[in-house]
Amino acid sequence: MADTGAQISVTRQTSIAASPGRVFDQLHDFHNWRNWSPWEDLDPDLQREFSGPAHGPGAHYAWKGNKKAGEGHMEVLEAVDPEKVAVRVAFLKPFKSQSLSVFTLTPEGEGTHVDWTMTFPRTLMTRVMGVFTSFDKLVGPDFEKGLARLKAHTEGRPT
Repeated sequence: MADTGAQISVTRQTSIAASPGRVFDQLHDFHNWRNWSPWEDLDPDLQREFSGPAHGPGAHYAWKGNKKAGEGHMEVLEAVDPEKVAVRVAFLKPFKSQSLSVFTLTPEGEGTHVDWTMTFPRTLMTRVMGVFTSFDKLVGPDFEKGLARLKAHTEGRPT
């Protein structure tokens, strides 16, 4: 976890035995997030709404669910095929917050090295939360689960 004073960042990484293009396809299209996102199974009755382009910059995804899933929306801000996907994430419930999630894809032999970084602005809310827990402990395990599911899905293994 990086804490630069103005912002807090959490990063996790993995190596996937699939091409960067195959991994990119899972990331820049919110319809595909159901295949791997660690949060998709928090509420079996999760309400989802997609708007804007089907994928890439301007694609939007909104969700509303139980207390675990909360409510919020995401937008793809940047998609550089097959290198990078940047997503703005806004949570409305259980508390309001905004963050930037960036997936960086680097060719690694015949596969792909994936870095997933989420950056939060340092606000009163993040300072208060930081007293009780670290963002690395709060978000890191979810990233690890999501990357493991992304790896299994893109490598064609059951999740």
